[in-house]
Amino acid sequence: MRVIIADDHPIVRRGVHDILTESFPKLDVIEVDTAGALFARLKDPFDLVLLDLSLPDRNGLDCLGQIKKQHPALPVLILSMHAEEHFAVRALKSGASGYLTKDKAAEELVRAVKRIMGGGRYVSSELAEHLAAELTGEAPKAPHEMLSDREFRVLRLIGAGRSVSEIAQELYLSVKTVSTYRTRLLTKMQMKTNADLTRYCIQNHLVE
Repeated sequence: MRVIIADDHPIVRRGVHDILTESFPKLDVIEVDTAGALFARLKDPFDLVLLDLSLPDRNGLDCLGQIKKQHPALPVLILSMHAEEHFAVRALKSGASGYLTKDKAAEELVRAVKRIMGGGRYVSSELAEHLAAELTGEAPKAPHEMLSDREFRVLRLIGAGRSVSEIAQELYLSVKTVSTYRTRLLTKMQMKTNADLTRYCIQNHLVE
């Protein structure tokens, strides 16, 4: 089996690499540190992608969408520093086969890989409870959970201090379109200024 790890932190990559090769001796593990390097390597066949959400050259959710578009059968396990309640549901709905936070034990990573390579999906017990509550309507949704993927991306970029022109350049959109998204965000989240949006992102750990 061939696995590719996409993460910009060398220590994280090495740690994940060592855990996997110790648990799966015949596993071939490739490491990359950017989205560009990831897609260059995906021209070759792989059995699993371990994807960080915070790559330096591209948003991880955008990468996930492109992977599933180009390789719909290729399973993707998200490895993230972000808490499950903020990104996991959005990632799973976008096609991820599992979501694992980086503070989990090595055994949990091995369990997740086994589950996914066996054709299943991996979610933690805490996330499973959250998903069940969401399906039954018992869990109240945070304002950012009501946003589309594009709106959510713009929200995080505003929260990170990017200007409208910078966001437009990064997302390959016009300044006018980004301004429209900003107005829509303020309306949906019942806020008035960029400072309000930034404060919300920080308080809810949506930005690093």
